[in-house]
Amino acid sequence: MTSTTDASPAAVDAAPARTRTAKPARRRAEGQWALGYREPLNANEQAKKDDNPLNVRARIENIYSKQGFDSIDKGDLRGRMRWWGLYTQREQGYDGTFTGDENIDLLEAKYFMMRVRCDAGALNVEQLRTLGGISTEFGRDTADLSDRENVQYHWIEIENVPEIWKRLESVGLQTTEACGDCPRVVLGSPLAGESLDEVLDPTPAIDEIVRRYIGKPEYSNLPRKFKTAISGQQDVVHEINDVAFVGVNHPEHGPGLDLWVGGGLSTNPMLAQRVGAWVPLDEVPDVWEAVVSIFRDYGYRRLRSKARLKFLIKDWGIEKFREVLETEYLKRKLIDGPAPAKPERPIDHIGVQKLRNGLNAIGFSPIAGRVSGTILTKVAEAVAAVGSDRVRFTPYQKLIVLDVPDDKVEWLIDELKPLGLHGRPSHWRRNLLACSGIEFCKLSFTETRKRSQVLAPELEERLADINANLDVPITVNINGCPNSCGRSQIADIGFKGMLVDDGAGNQIEGFQVHLGGSLGLDAGFGRKLRQHKVTSGELGDYIERVVRQFVKHRNEGERFAEWTVRAEEEDLR
Repeated sequence: MTSTTDASPAAVDAAPARTRTAKPARRRAEGQWALGYREPLNANEQAKKDDNPLNVRARIENIYSKQGFDSIDKGDLRGRMRWWGLYTQREQGYDGTFTGDENIDLLEAKYFMMRVRCDAGALNVEQLRTLGGISTEFGRDTADLSDRENVQYHWIEIENVPEIWKRLESVGLQTTEACGDCPRVVLGSPLAGESLDEVLDPTPAIDEIVRRYIGKPEYSNLPRKFKTAISGQQDVVHEINDVAFVGVNHPEHGPGLDLWVGGGLSTNPMLAQRVGAWVPLDEVPDVWEAVVSIFRDYGYRRLRSKARLKFLIKDWGIEKFREVLETEYLKRKLIDGPAPAKPERPIDHIGVQKLRNGLNAIGFSPIAGRVSGTILTKVAEAVAAVGSDRVRFTPYQKLIVLDVPDDKVEWLIDELKPLGLHGRPSHWRRNLLACSGIEFCKLSFTETRKRSQVLAPELEERLADINANLDVPITVNINGCPNSCGRSQIADIGFKGMLVDDGAGNQIEGFQVHLGGSLGLDAGFGRKLRQHKVTSGELGDYIERVVRQFVKHRNEGERFAEWTVRAEEEDLR
């Protein structure tokens, strides 16, 4: 027997090195119901388990509206009431230095923002008149058009909520699941069924989704909010929704819809991905239900910051998502389909265009969606006067009137212009979008929507000599905080609100700048310049400066997003 000491050097060299097997990294449970994690992992999940948020309506009607604001349970006030479209608004007099959870008791006013759900943005004259009346009677004449095709009121008192619900529901409107961890309003084309450019009219699918699933307990406890967009053309910002169906023609099966999932902005933005499936119109509600059920069952519930569908898609990949969708939920294969062609610019439907029925649609542009109950009431009367009964809100905070006869077009444009609704708006009125801002929002650091009312006419004047040369849109989106309700990352010029140093050690309102973001042909997020911020008072100066640089240095036909990719950094500051 040979001892180990007799082994040759070559034999020793040939012996395999001993390695220690590494322990697999333990991944923290994400609270996914489908994997058996039903015990709540945070306070929000516990509140939803304690009581389905839809149940809070009975307490609002029977207790809180009778006993007043101070009687409202904090769990209902700061959580469950959102499922009925109610958030407390910001207390007046507290600037952005107070923004933060530690000051919630100071920032919480005894008034509510109420969001009215307008699926597909579709309204008739009676509904519009009702919205106007509620605003003037209960909301201090406030009304804003959101970029989700909703109307938002402010200054709503809890005592008046049951009466407001009664009036809304009498005309077929609701606030059900307008906010909260649930399926929010379904975006739809303002010209659905009448556009000369749409592949098909998906209105029946939208109506069926709302009828079947909205307000149902089976889908009212999701990990976070769930946003939907459905259109026969690309006019509903489908790339930033949790689920979207976009019109496309299949070479064999004809008109249908292309399925997208996993879009969303906020502090960790992601664009939706194509599933690669063509869905016929009559199957859209079933596929929608399957997608929202995956989110309910497999979505992450441990951290609120990771609880959107986009994070599950990121970790799974689109192939696994489609496999689970087909095998576990639909129990059948989906049909592979082609991608729709990308549009070169936003489809906002502003201005005059012909409809299938031979009449006209006129898209009107209030600045950043700021209207009022008085304005909505006057619009309703003007719409009725031209013989129309169809009005639409848009995902760009705009308002469209359908079915206008040729001989009434100019009359309606002239009638609404004094109300701040321009049927042939300037470049800057048309392309400016803003969130609620510090005027009403507890999360905001800066003023946004009020500032935009001054900024748009200011830009018209400042850039009067070059506005005619702008043959491409330059969108300006103003957001008061990182949550991106104002879509700052996907604007040509986007502003994200924050506090900045004024050079003397004081914290003042300011913005981080994002440049060259867009959807459609140049889909992507804006370029951030290192350490580049502007104060609130410098917005007009900065926009003028960068737009003039664009006009000076752009190539023929070049879009703003294209130019920012190659532009010198000093031209962007």
